[in-house]
Amino acid sequence: MSNPPDSHAEPAARVLRLKRGEERRLAAGHVWVFSNEIDTGSTPLTAFAPGVLAQVRTQRDAFVGYACVNPHALICARILSRDPAQPVNRALLERRLATALALRRRLGAAPHYRWVFGESDQLPGLVLDRYGDVIVGQIATAGMEALREEVAAAVRAVLAPAVLYWKNDSAARELEHLPRVAAAAFGAVPANIEVTEGALSFTAPLAEGQKTGWFYDQSANRARLARYVPAGARVLDVCSYVGAWAVTALRHGAARAHCVDTSQAALEFAQLNAARNGTAVQVLRADAFEALKSLAEQGERFDLVILDPPAFIKRKKDIPQGQAAYRKLNQLALGLLADEGLLVSCSCSYHLAPEELVSAIQSAARHSGRFVQILEAGGQSPDHPVHPAIPETRYLKAFFCRVTREVG
Repeated sequence: MSNPPDSHAEPAARVLRLKRGEERRLAAGHVWVFSNEIDTGSTPLTAFAPGVLAQVRTQRDAFVGYACVNPHALICARILSRDPAQPVNRALLERRLATALALRRRLGAAPHYRWVFGESDQLPGLVLDRYGDVIVGQIATAGMEALREEVAAAVRAVLAPAVLYWKNDSAARELEHLPRVAAAAFGAVPANIEVTEGALSFTAPLAEGQKTGWFYDQSANRARLARYVPAGARVLDVCSYVGAWAVTALRHGAARAHCVDTSQAALEFAQLNAARNGTAVQVLRADAFEALKSLAEQGERFDLVILDPPAFIKRKKDIPQGQAAYRKLNQLALGLLADEGLLVSCSCSYHLAPEELVSAIQSAARHSGRFVQILEAGGQSPDHPVHPAIPETRYLKAFFCRVTREVG
């Protein structure tokens, strides 16, 4: 940590002072500052407007970083720059966007990926997904909201896409006291987005779709699936959204697939995506748990079951109930699997550790009289890089499991 120069071109940012010793986690690389870490006696949070930039400093006046402040949030500041000579401005945003873009281009040729993954790309509170010439963004913090116009200008300068659409409808905005709104920054917003994954092509709804329209974080896991699909397999894609898992399985040798989701619109897109890839899916609009029970009662059996549910655990207090839900869902899935079947069990709940999902799978197996072998463990795709100092950036788990009848 160092002291900033006496002057620079930017106006001096106000100081936000930490309590004694609270800089240690930040010095180790984390970028979140919690409200109980602030010396509110010398720098009251009430003196800061939401989104304003500040210099975070220690009790000894050492410079920690430039951060955006939100006095109304538990995470009251997020560091964007640790260089005292580099305040947060357009040049910084353009540099960060260009660096993130260079990484994604190294990962693959198709212009379909998560361009910016918040803290992992040193742009906390910002997500940008690329769909060819269409960029869909989500802002989750007051600080990034205050920089929204600058971000849009930086996006234009770095990539010059035809469209930038802010799909700011995430529940995370409520934690920052931000409204849920959606609007174009520039360009004519299409009704649907187009996605390429390997040799497959998909479409999904934009304004009415989930998240930014697509789940790029599962791209690598869908690619992993190819080696495990038995020829002629019967597939069940649970919480299918627009059918990406099912279509991938069908294109790699499966004979038929069922998609289960609560959204009729999503299921219609699943059928459309199957058709555009030369396949077909059957759809069932239903709650996942009820659908699995109903299929079991009908005597259905599948060779491959994919569980990709929404997060059952969004806060720490949800952990016991969420763990029970994962156990139940996996138990119901195991009851539908034929001998020598494959279970792909996923969780996007950060608060559920990988070993806890394994425990849920094993508990389900024990209660179902099945023997499970984990063949492979997957995580989020490389366009969702993990920040080693920020465990919250590692959230997705996917286990590929062989399931047989219990022996002995």
